[in-house]
Amino acid sequence: MLDRLSLRLRILLFFALIAGGGVAAIIAGGWLTLSRSPEPGLEGPLLQAGMIAGFLILFIVTGIWYLFDANVARAIDGLSNAIRSRAHADIGGSLKQEAAQARYLGDLAPAAEAIAASLTQTRSALAESVARETARLSAEKSRLEKLLADVPVAVLLCNADFQLAFYNGQAVTILEAGGAPGLDRNLLDYLRDGPVRHAYDRLRKLDDPDAVSDLMCATIASGRLLSGRMRVLRRTDNTRRPGFVLTLRDVTADLAAHAAREALLQEVFDRVRRPAANLQTVIGVLAESPDMAHETDLTTAMQAEVRALTNAITELGARHDATRGEWLPQTRTRSRDLLDGIEAQFSADGLFLTTEGPELVLTCDGFELAMFFRWLGGKLAATKRAKTFRLVLSEEDGPGAILDLIWQGPPLPVGEFDGWLTDSINPDLPEVTARAVLSAHMTDAWTETRRNGHACVRLPIPQARRATTRPAPIERDVVYDFDLLSKERNAGVLESRLEDLTYVVFDTETTGLTPSSDEIVQIAAVRVVNGRRVRREVFDTLVDPGRPIPQSSTDVHGITADMVKGAPTIVDAGKRFHDFARGAVLIAHNAPFDMEFLRRHEKDIGAQFDNPVLDTVLLSAVVYGQLEQHSLDALTARLGITIPEEARHTAIGDTVATADAFLKLLPMLQAKGLETFGDVLAEVRRHGRLLKDLNTQM
Repeated sequence: MLDRLSLRLRILLFFALIAGGGVAAIIAGGWLTLSRSPEPGLEGPLLQAGMIAGFLILFIVTGIWYLFDANVARAIDGLSNAIRSRAHADIGGSLKQEAAQARYLGDLAPAAEAIAASLTQTRSALAESVARETARLSAEKSRLEKLLADVPVAVLLCNADFQLAFYNGQAVTILEAGGAPGLDRNLLDYLRDGPVRHAYDRLRKLDDPDAVSDLMCATIASGRLLSGRMRVLRRTDNTRRPGFVLTLRDVTADLAAHAAREALLQEVFDRVRRPAANLQTVIGVLAESPDMAHETDLTTAMQAEVRALTNAITELGARHDATRGEWLPQTRTRSRDLLDGIEAQFSADGLFLTTEGPELVLTCDGFELAMFFRWLGGKLAATKRAKTFRLVLSEEDGPGAILDLIWQGPPLPVGEFDGWLTDSINPDLPEVTARAVLSAHMTDAWTETRRNGHACVRLPIPQARRATTRPAPIERDVVYDFDLLSKERNAGVLESRLEDLTYVVFDTETTGLTPSSDEIVQIAAVRVVNGRRVRREVFDTLVDPGRPIPQSSTDVHGITADMVKGAPTIVDAGKRFHDFARGAVLIAHNAPFDMEFLRRHEKDIGAQFDNPVLDTVLLSAVVYGQLEQHSLDALTARLGITIPEEARHTAIGDTVATADAFLKLLPMLQAKGLETFGDVLAEVRRHGRLLKDLNTQM
């Protein structure tokens, strides 16, 4: 039991024992003297002398204990905390301040300072060596991450419990309707579980790492239809179920376009079949009639059926052309890129071309159009019409644009141009004719002769729009932690090891310091998974408090009433934060303050914040003792964490600082023998006079 007490408390008990022993010795000596002395009247003086001696002993022992506590016990505690911080929290720097406080400990302080200096030098040398050896691997890792980030399908890597250990940017796009994915979150929170579980069970029973299973699944939140392929990972440990790789592609739009096309084709057959059958009947009657008395009536009926059939075909053809663009694999191309590509094609054939036109975004196959104009320029040059051309792009009144290839020379007759359109535009692609290119773009081309003597070929582009400023590229980082594939999660929270738990570190900014009446104006949070802060998994939102923000509060956090206009209310923000923190241990600095704001709105939010909670104030007390300062500034300074001045007293800035502090405290807690959440909780509750423990149900 004594080994669980702090050093200073044990020393206090030691001196108390000395004082008690001295007083007991005086009492025993007085009793022995009185019991053997026959002379009466000694009791009073002897009792008085004993009381004075006892008080002197208590005074002297208390004074010595105070000096010992101030100059030895506190110094040892400070020195041990500094050494532990440098050993487990990767903090550099010398121990000069701690050594000065421990000046009465003889060679202990210089020896500790020498060890710290040696540790710092060793770490520096090791870091340089590791940096040199891993530079190549880091570069390859970065290239691999970029490749995986731009893969046009969602790639997910999960363990046997369907917990995410890897996801790329496309996965965020596909699954974000149900909340952006996160490491160590359950895949079945985003996808309907039936097809996924069925495919996994089927592959696991096969026990063949090369086997794959195609599946069709849907997202829970938006009902998007996804086409997927699953492959089970090769087993590395027969005692564990294997994880799996799942690739997903959103086929909702493809299926909708396919369904629309099928519906149109079905309507074509339905509407053409009946007039065709009627026409066939009329022709049969006409052919079999022995007399021609009804020839006029039959001819009229046949003409009506032909007219109906022609109208149906014309209408359906127009509808087909109107929706055809939805089925063609054309992309959006910037006009400047297309014109530059065509100019390069002309230059390759020894022709001269100038281009002009506004910045537009064209829906077209840029490769086919470049080859079409190269073919056209070659044909015009071969027929001695021109070798110098001008290509002008102009907007039309509607949604389209038009390309004019202009030259000064003999015009191109329409009949001759129509004859050219059956030619292949590329010898390597004989099946791709000029007419096929025009048909694929749902357009046509024709020739014109202008008043100034210039001739041209005009080619409309049906879909075009004004180009805007290029948006910032979407960050498509991959997020992964392959250690999650081998982690078992069978224990409850109390029995779970600290490194096996997922944490959400959060902070709030408010209109004031009274949780019962003030409101939240900002919530920020980050996720800590497998002992590291996940850079891409961040929650940060302003909140409309529904009341004025006092100037005194704005002076602290910098949030004004104008900044929160249009921001979500605490109900909406609270729901999103609750989803973000689902299944995690909540961590905050002075957690009772922040939690009271959230729990006051649980009824409106429709969810309870019943997560396990850790407070870095109490964790600091566990590591450094209650007598130290435990403010966020004091804690981060002690741990060598710098909070930028502009980030202090902002929700996200304080959240990141708290998360970094927790990650440095974590190995220090483990070094004290606190391995599980239950161990830490029991130790935290011993410091209840600092702050209230919020884990009342555990």
